[in-house]
Amino acid sequence: MTRISDIAIGHAAGGGDDLATVLDQRVRAASLVSAGAGGSVRCVACGHRCLIRPGRRGICKVRYNRDGTLYAPWGYVAALQCDPTEKKPFFHVLPGSDTLTFGMLGCDFHCGYCQNWLSSQALRDPSAGGRPLDITPDALVRMALDRGARLVGSSYNEPLITAEWAIDVFREARPAGLRTLFISNGNATPEVLEFIRPWTDGYKIDLKAMSDRCYRQLGGVRQHVLEAIAMAHASGFWVEVVTLVVPGFNDDDDQLRRAAYFLSSVSRDIPWHVTAFHRDYRMMDHADTTIEMLLRACAIGREAGLRFVYAGNAPGRVGHWEHTVCPDCDTVLIERSGYHIRSNRLGSDGCCPTCQRRIPGIWA
Repeated sequence: MTRISDIAIGHAAGGGDDLATVLDQRVRAASLVSAGAGGSVRCVACGHRCLIRPGRRGICKVRYNRDGTLYAPWGYVAALQCDPTEKKPFFHVLPGSDTLTFGMLGCDFHCGYCQNWLSSQALRDPSAGGRPLDITPDALVRMALDRGARLVGSSYNEPLITAEWAIDVFREARPAGLRTLFISNGNATPEVLEFIRPWTDGYKIDLKAMSDRCYRQLGGVRQHVLEAIAMAHASGFWVEVVTLVVPGFNDDDDQLRRAAYFLSSVSRDIPWHVTAFHRDYRMMDHADTTIEMLLRACAIGREAGLRFVYAGNAPGRVGHWEHTVCPDCDTVLIERSGYHIRSNRLGSDGCCPTCQRRIPGIWA
């Protein structure tokens, strides 16, 4: 990730203030909230639906109640990078394009293998916590255009808990001709999906496991994520789903098969990315994912009837599972090596040039 200090886009929060104080100065009144009794508020930005009393914070630590008003992060970034849209990963959204991806601080989960824990676990883990850099939505959009990006995306921390900020950015991005993406753990509510839908094109969701116990270990509820996948698809978002295959955690055939069949029951056209785990943060006692494990997961996805299954984090080692292939005539439409597009035979109409089948996605 490009260090944000290397990019002249605003003013970094400095001084010796503790991080909570610094972040609490960069907020606006939240939209995703309902009133409670006695000054309490119910936050509806994520599936936890925290009831927050005055002076207290939600599980995410960055949404808080001050004198009966819920405040949400606004006006800064803590992570920023312009890189391939395939890296998000979105394989059915403007192949070969770049996405200016921004993130804030905080998360409603506490995944032990998080690769972005320095930002996501701010205010929860004393070892984490980047510093925010002040910026406006307009400045982010200008940066995306200057760098030739075709999309902007909210990621790195959990974007649902900072949805008000992301949507203010997207409101500037759409009129400038940019597409918009959420890269999320999927712990959504109907309220937040309704809030972001008018301004959001694509929604990537992590389906982390099919075990309730595994989800509790990460700080989430499996059913919330399953419901979010179905709701997001029904609401018209372009949805892609990622499962990080972690040996000894979620790699057993039963979990993978249930994940694949669930996605197939929502839509056989949802792309499913099964990606390789590498030890990180607090999950250092699990082995790295092997190529054989990824190929087995891909075969399970295809057996479940999913038309587009991809293996990730192993460029050049998983054969055709990196490519987009026509499900009717087997023509290789988009050939990839990792995030690099080797060839693209799919036109802006999204139709296979051999059999004219329409491939679902955002191609123009």
